[in-house]
Amino acid sequence: MAHVLIVDDELNIRRVLAAMLKREGYEVTTASDGEQALAVLQRSPVEVVVTDLVMPRMNGLELLQRVAVQFPDVPVIMITAHGTVDSAVAALKAGAFDYVTKPFEQEELKKVIAKAARAHEIERQNVHPSEGERPPLVGQSSAMKLVYEMVAKVADSPSTVLITGESGTGKELVAREIHRGSSRRDRPLIKVNCAAIPKDLVESELFGYEKGAFTGAVGSKPGRFELADGGSLFLDEIGEIPVEMQVKLLRALQESEFERVGGIKTIRVDVRLIAATNRDLKALIADGRFREDLYYRLNVVPIALPPLRERREDIPLLAAHFLEKYNARLGKRVERVEEEAIQLLMAYHWPGNIRELENLMERSVLFADGPAILATSLPDSLRERGPIGAPIAAVGSLGAITAPSGASMKEIVRQAQAELERELIARALEETGGNVTRAAKRLQISRKSLQVKMKELGLRGTDE
Repeated sequence: MAHVLIVDDELNIRRVLAAMLKREGYEVTTASDGEQALAVLQRSPVEVVVTDLVMPRMNGLELLQRVAVQFPDVPVIMITAHGTVDSAVAALKAGAFDYVTKPFEQEELKKVIAKAARAHEIERQNVHPSEGERPPLVGQSSAMKLVYEMVAKVADSPSTVLITGESGTGKELVAREIHRGSSRRDRPLIKVNCAAIPKDLVESELFGYEKGAFTGAVGSKPGRFELADGGSLFLDEIGEIPVEMQVKLLRALQESEFERVGGIKTIRVDVRLIAATNRDLKALIADGRFREDLYYRLNVVPIALPPLRERREDIPLLAAHFLEKYNARLGKRVERVEEEAIQLLMAYHWPGNIRELENLMERSVLFADGPAILATSLPDSLRERGPIGAPIAAVGSLGAITAPSGASMKEIVRQAQAELERELIARALEETGGNVTRAAKRLQISRKSLQVKMKELGLRGTDE
């Protein structure tokens, strides 16, 4: 079970919450204020923080801000009996995962903590940097330049954007760049991971609820649409929205209005929606699991992120970025990634995309004994498969590589990769009669990426 940190200056509250959570199987640590809480976070992993709002030395909002920067994947739940609900809503806009008010129903708090623990697990798998240190998108490949151009064109429009791509390709970073580039940049960007919400709570999470709407609703609470009013709402993993909720979401998008669960008052909002998915929504439509009308409402501006195997020239840049990041975070001084290691990184097929590369670089920096990350210290899995899933041994089929005298290993590797890609693409085109669409399927890359690569290599097909 998850490790929960309870932060409250009232001893009795700490004892009651600790006893309740331990009965549920959680590991529990307590702290009497924000400074003690930060000390706990720095010495042991924590999955969820539950904190009071008003405390001496460092209050809950200050703690929330510190956690957001230093431990960005740890959700913070705010508990308060002080002030108004507005202060708790302000905490949500500042990045709190959720809030409950005293006196609270134990079952309500249990559900919120369970949801936060689940969200933490999803965030841990997705490995996002903190808000304070989020870099611009990294990469200078042709595929990424197309993404940058699209982001620049659509950022300051009100149009809905649908970001698609495999898991780990950086969809949330693109959503944040769109928000940053808009006139809404000073308003909140509210994120909802649809995969982390139990199906029976999706409606109340998105649209809020009124007091007494269901068991445990001891007060009213705004939903994520209300919190995003004037700003942007990012619905990640949109393909996980239950079918029965999709018609309500469609109405909210079309009419910019909705009612809270248990409420009769219609609430109007001004929200710019950005959605993302790693699922094939058209396949879900065919299976009856996603509404076609909602798909077309979401897919006003589609942005498709390429997998890392289709932007291999960006791997050295990404590796350098993560090297700098984890040197700072881990207090290390690793200066470079040696050329042979770069060769292995560029040849690997990266099923986990940028997330997998980041995890690998973090481990490599952590365990590096000298000034460089060596090829011998990388996992054996990097030696098993090469570009587009082909064995690295296929490089040998190209024969001797003609490189200029005195060329560096990096130049030789790039030339070898280009020659291998040319041979693989030419072979696929020959086997498909020059049909670009069929060749792309055979190579397991997108048609657009294949066209870009063919243009770079001077190759032609029959259905361009």
